[in-house]
Amino acid sequence: MITTQDKELLAKKGITEAQIAEQLACFQTGFPFLKLDAAASIERGILAPNAEEQKAYLAAWDAYTNTDKTIVKFVPASGAASRMFKNLFEFLSADYDKPTTKFEQAFFAGIKDFAFYDDLDAACRRITGKNIAGLMEEGNYKAVVSALLETAGLNYGALPKGLLKFHKYPEGARTPLEEHLAEGAMYAAGKSGKVNVHFTVSTEHRELFKKLVEEKAGEFAKRYGVDYNITFSEQKPSTDTIAADMENNPFRDKNGNLLFRPGGHGALIENLNDVDADVVFVKNIDNVVPDSFKCSTVIFKKVIAGVLVSLQERIFKYLELIDSGKYSHDQVEEMIHFLQEELCVKNPETKLLEDAELILYIKSKLNRPLRVCGMVKNVGEPGGGPFLAVNPDGTVSLQILESSQIDLKDPEKKAMFEKGTHFNPVDLVCALKNY
Repeated sequence: MITTQDKELLAKKGITEAQIAEQLACFQTGFPFLKLDAAASIERGILAPNAEEQKAYLAAWDAYTNTDKTIVKFVPASGAASRMFKNLFEFLSADYDKPTTKFEQAFFAGIKDFAFYDDLDAACRRITGKNIAGLMEEGNYKAVVSALLETAGLNYGALPKGLLKFHKYPEGARTPLEEHLAEGAMYAAGKSGKVNVHFTVSTEHRELFKKLVEEKAGEFAKRYGVDYNITFSEQKPSTDTIAADMENNPFRDKNGNLLFRPGGHGALIENLNDVDADVVFVKNIDNVVPDSFKCSTVIFKKVIAGVLVSLQERIFKYLELIDSGKYSHDQVEEMIHFLQEELCVKNPETKLLEDAELILYIKSKLNRPLRVCGMVKNVGEPGGGPFLAVNPDGTVSLQILESSQIDLKDPEKKAMFEKGTHFNPVDLVCALKNY
């Protein structure tokens, strides 16, 4: 039963009653698993360029950055750090006071190595009148953890990952936000030296992000000789999901209001769609390394961007050729070969299509946004991986899937998932504009 008050809330969020009904129906029936053709591999769908090819892709990207095209670094940054501190929260509520588990012992043994050590030491002195060493000496380990996680101290348990001090440098510690500013200057600066960085943040932390940017952007601009244009957006309330009770009725809080949960990172496709840029790098806020490891990061960011712009150049030429109407049978064959071999889009029906249908099919597959995704070797981490999946139109193409999208009760699909050679670290570059 939707009340007048509910209708006002839905209107404010931009969610329709039909969407609520659809979400509840999905909870009831579940989501269909995707049909898999194979796990992607170096032999099927994953590009592993050799040294010469890498050089060509790097040159392609360098040439692109010397045009007037707009490049943006898009960073999903609303992720909370609470999961990072799961073990420490458990220690705070445990019925023992001294580090007991392997994790707890390792944490305190290496506490001086953390980038936040000096801040934590100051917080401990402010709250208890004693430094970290003094508290540990008297066995008051929980006071140290409390100063790290709770509001009276550093409040790390409630802050987003982007605002925590991650890496230690002689000149001071850096947060992931700062590491993304440094990275952006290294591979995403345009011809004018402008670096566009867009962070998606949660409403409650937006001002903290803006404050940190105001404090740090000038320093990084000076260091790298660039000019930053930093923007923010928030995940749209229209992508929220209704919460349901065990009877699959909309759940209400103690005040009788409908309860919603924010969508996952996939919901940020709406924010990405609002970005006006030719090329967008996408990388999670916590996927950062210190300067000593940035060299290979920067090289491969440029390589995947070089792959993107090289593919896009060919796609645009083919689309312009189709529009001109002046193409030969050999050129159509070349386009089909490009679709199948370079983009890994297979269509078992291609041979049955008439010439006009074939051209329409080629155009429909080429005239779309393009993304190139960096992959790393699978070392048994949980998460998504690259697969060749069957689309609703019967074609097969490369997709990144999460385990929840795969029927792991099917032995064949389970084997594909478990034997997959590569893993998705959320490191991609997208082209959003058409020819």
